[in-house]
Amino acid sequence: MSAVRRLLRRHDLTPGTMASTLGIWAFFALFLAYPLAHVFVRAFWVDGHFSLTFFRLMLTDPVQRECIVNSINIGACATVATTLIALPLAYVMVNFRFRGKGLLQALVLVPLVMPPFVGAIGMRQFFARFGSVNLTLMKAGLIGEPIDWFGGGFWGVVILEALHLYPIMYLNVAAALANVDPSLEEAAQNLGASPWRLFRTVTFPLMLPGYFAGAVIVFIWAFTDLGTPLVLEFRRAVPVQIFDKVSDIRANPLGYALVVLVVLVTMAFFYLSKRYLGGQRYEMMGRGHTGGRERDISRRATVGIVAGVLLVVGLALLPHLSVVLTSLAKRWFMTPLPTQWSFEYYGKIMTHELTLPSIRNSLLYSSFSTLIDIVLGIAIAYLLTRRKIPGRDLMDATAMLPLALPGLVMAFGYVACFADTPIDPRNNPTILLIIAYAVRRLPYAVRAAYAGFQQTSVALEEASQNLGASRMRTLAKITLPLIAANLVAGGILSFAFAMLEVSDSLILAMKEQYYPITKAIYALVGRIFDGPFIASAMGVLGMVLLAVSLMLAGKFLGRRMGALFRV
Repeated sequence: MSAVRRLLRRHDLTPGTMASTLGIWAFFALFLAYPLAHVFVRAFWVDGHFSLTFFRLMLTDPVQRECIVNSINIGACATVATTLIALPLAYVMVNFRFRGKGLLQALVLVPLVMPPFVGAIGMRQFFARFGSVNLTLMKAGLIGEPIDWFGGGFWGVVILEALHLYPIMYLNVAAALANVDPSLEEAAQNLGASPWRLFRTVTFPLMLPGYFAGAVIVFIWAFTDLGTPLVLEFRRAVPVQIFDKVSDIRANPLGYALVVLVVLVTMAFFYLSKRYLGGQRYEMMGRGHTGGRERDISRRATVGIVAGVLLVVGLALLPHLSVVLTSLAKRWFMTPLPTQWSFEYYGKIMTHELTLPSIRNSLLYSSFSTLIDIVLGIAIAYLLTRRKIPGRDLMDATAMLPLALPGLVMAFGYVACFADTPIDPRNNPTILLIIAYAVRRLPYAVRAAYAGFQQTSVALEEASQNLGASRMRTLAKITLPLIAANLVAGGILSFAFAMLEVSDSLILAMKEQYYPITKAIYALVGRIFDGPFIASAMGVLGMVLLAVSLMLAGKFLGRRMGALFRV
């Protein structure tokens, strides 16, 4: 007991602080570390001894090899595509000043408002064998036979991932580019460097940390995305193979090896990026914003830039437009556009046997998960900023880990390790869906609360305590009201993204009565007649929800909101 007291005094810890710290670590241990450990043990431990049987099977089976190659190619192609889109956009937005720039910056981020798998519903209608694009080209006499635009589904997945993820690359690249010291670029120009050589030898090397941060997130997101390949019926991909093996997880343990592969690939990319960038120096005497990077351009150049940005945004909005058109189409068969329009599918959302319960379920799951995120976010941020607890850096890294850890991995781990328990998702997934949503979106709440604590002077809290208030009363009466805007922003984002969570919903919700919105959308897409149209109407409502949430969060957090999407 004396040793414990000395430890508490050394770190200025109260029993309440220690209890909070232990509670947080217990939560992480049970719902983050334990599922991962269980999957790894089952993947490597066969018949009571260490074995690589499943990994050999995974690498020798032609189908599994093809799935692995396809998923890596999807991640790589999506990363290249987002780079080609985001780099020019970031360069223009950071370096030039022109009329309408603020509006264009907002439009660039619009694709964040919809999961790519929802856009896949409408894109199938546009680019199907006898979809809008092929029918238009055939009527114009430009083609004689329908074109397979998506290459069997592969390129459709890549295109949708790129159109959805380029804003994340843009946020990271723009922030890195804005911090490049303009005096270094001016020195290179004075020495005769051309614009291309200047960018290649000076600007881009200095912004590599931001670029790699965005590239890693895009690759991992595209590599592990489950919803888009499912909707486009591209089943030769690792996430879809894992999804298929959940139902017979005991009879076919190959799923464990595939999940371990996903984790290893994810961690390898983060490690390589950190190691590569950590071995180089990127310090600058000045930062981009100090020198005023923006410069005026001519009217003709402004028109060209605006036209180029609108073209990119227009292409990015094509999936959104296709979903809206599908939701409003009363009759759309063998014609480029709907021949009859109606709002009846929006009305059916409130009466359909699958949609209305799914909305209620999602509201329940998301509300409780957001509450958990806010409570944990406040506790973790308080410990990180106000207390000198042992393992503070490790707690910070663990809280941010879900941003790097695919939801597919966590959902599979929950099914595997909580089977035959009171919270077995095969019977009732409510508890695990709430926890899965909370774990996945916890980083948003932690970072929002952390920013609030950093911006709140400790002197105010010390003054309160000097007047006799306890730490808990000071937190409740002084600190929390001052960081309320940050908490609201983090809560809004946690709630909105939980409502539209894909991987956890598709894997954990196995019975129709427990379907959340995204699982209901996926189920409706596979039904004939009005299923895809009702699914599109639900997708539009999801787009509106996320758009409003991002706008509200942006009002509270401003430019700091971009930090929530970085690992």
